[in-house]
Amino acid sequence: MENRSPSLREKVKQLRRTFVDKLPGTLAEARRLCDLLVRVPSDDSTLDDLYRTFHSIKGTAASFGLLEISAEGAGGEQLVLQLQGLEGGSRGQQLSALLPGFQQRLERLEELWKLARQADESNSSPESPSFDLGKEGAKAASKKLFICDDDEAQAEILAAQLSCFGYGVTIFTSPDSMRAALLVAPPDAVIMDIVFPGGVNGTDVVANLHREMRAPPPVVFVSSRRDFEPRLRAVQAGGEAYFPKPVKAIELVEILDSLTLGQEPEPFRVLVVDDEPEVAAYHSFILEQVGMTTRLLHEPATILDVLAEFKPDLVLMDMYMPTCTGRDLSRLIRQVPEFISLPIVFLSSETNKVKQVSALRVGAEGFLTKPIQPEDLISAVAIRAERMRTLRSLMVRDSLTGLFNHTFMSQFLETSLASARRDDGMLCFVMIDVDHFKQVNDTYGHPAGDQVLVALARLLQQRLRNSDMVGRYGGEEFAVILQDIGTDEASRIVDDLRADFAKVRFTAGDGDFSCTFSAGIAGYPGKAQADLLLESADQALYVAKKSGRNQVQVAP
Repeated sequence: MENRSPSLREKVKQLRRTFVDKLPGTLAEARRLCDLLVRVPSDDSTLDDLYRTFHSIKGTAASFGLLEISAEGAGGEQLVLQLQGLEGGSRGQQLSALLPGFQQRLERLEELWKLARQADESNSSPESPSFDLGKEGAKAASKKLFICDDDEAQAEILAAQLSCFGYGVTIFTSPDSMRAALLVAPPDAVIMDIVFPGGVNGTDVVANLHREMRAPPPVVFVSSRRDFEPRLRAVQAGGEAYFPKPVKAIELVEILDSLTLGQEPEPFRVLVVDDEPEVAAYHSFILEQVGMTTRLLHEPATILDVLAEFKPDLVLMDMYMPTCTGRDLSRLIRQVPEFISLPIVFLSSETNKVKQVSALRVGAEGFLTKPIQPEDLISAVAIRAERMRTLRSLMVRDSLTGLFNHTFMSQFLETSLASARRDDGMLCFVMIDVDHFKQVNDTYGHPAGDQVLVALARLLQQRLRNSDMVGRYGGEEFAVILQDIGTDEASRIVDDLRADFAKVRFTAGDGDFSCTFSAGIAGYPGKAQADLLLESADQALYVAKKSGRNQVQVAP
């Protein structure tokens, strides 16, 4: 008989039952620690152990969808926090006042454990929605991750989900064992818990690794704590990101992808506006020496066309020009909605502070005085351009899937269509709609529906080219712009994606399900205008729906 590895759903159910089976022992340990604390209120180690016990209950229960148990664990954790920092008699008095609260939490946890046990025995246990790509949909693991967490159950859940996205995961339950393996063969990234038994802190472990290694792998911290102090320590230790437990796998994958892909970021784009060609060329040369892309503009009258075509991250502008002042030009730019947040930095020999402040009032990001040292110019431009790029990303991306939003996709279609006309090229616009999505939400709940959307988004991102643009058009609708491809090739690509998506298994509650999508395609040069492409693709999608769904139709 063929040995079959357990699916993600089976693995989660198994781990959940293990947690429920161990919960009585965990509650007994919490009672023992409470009794010990009553006898010796000043014992910090006992207090720390009690905190970790409630902390573990909170985080692990939430990972398995046992939200009431998690809430009681969080309540116990907060009670412990009220005792931390107190000494001597003050702690003893506070403990006396809080002791009934501890007892009520433990009694309620006992009741909830019995309910969870009954649900397990009746095979109706709630589970957090998840999905299993299986061999057909998952890419081979190409990136190696270390997870270091003393809560092995939570680590197993997270590892199972990350493996669906092509990550190979090794779990360590102690920082010492993880450190030994990391020094021998560093992974592509590390996921590190913060609280460990014996007072060991994950941030201290990572800080020490940064001192030991010349090129340590990036670290993402995870913790049940959501307050300021652990977040600050994570940043100070060199952490790249911080996720409260239970961790949402799709959000973590987005960060891990950005940390492990190893792609160079796109160079900053800077528009240099100056009526003196030599000065403009000099400043442009400085910026290009550090990898930035620049465009020179000597005639302000064409600035709106240049902004729309070049799409700079920042405008570096002289304050005094023959045809108009920098102040007037800045006000003109700010009156165009799509440029209202574009950073504008004045670079001028003007030293009068009053005039500089007056210039900033029209919406400029900064004022640099000529002559300026090259390193100061580079730093000032890079800082503001990076901020602009981050803000722009937040404005144009869908918060659930991380894909580009409707507005951006519409604008990009116009730009891509203009390029195709200019280069005598081809372009296809694809509308995708998840079949029976309302039924999924009504039957399995909105969290399950969200996982369907996220899974489709990931599939499109992983399988399409970097030059293709993928967006969420609204609700369960997605849009794809395929450049330099005809409708026949586009139909074949989208149909392959459709077939693979139908193989994805989703899990919610005690059942699993699959979804399909329908798609409509329209192409240029057959459809020469953006609104005609949109309308034609939408009509083709309508035909696909009416013809039975789970199919791809091309507009005539």
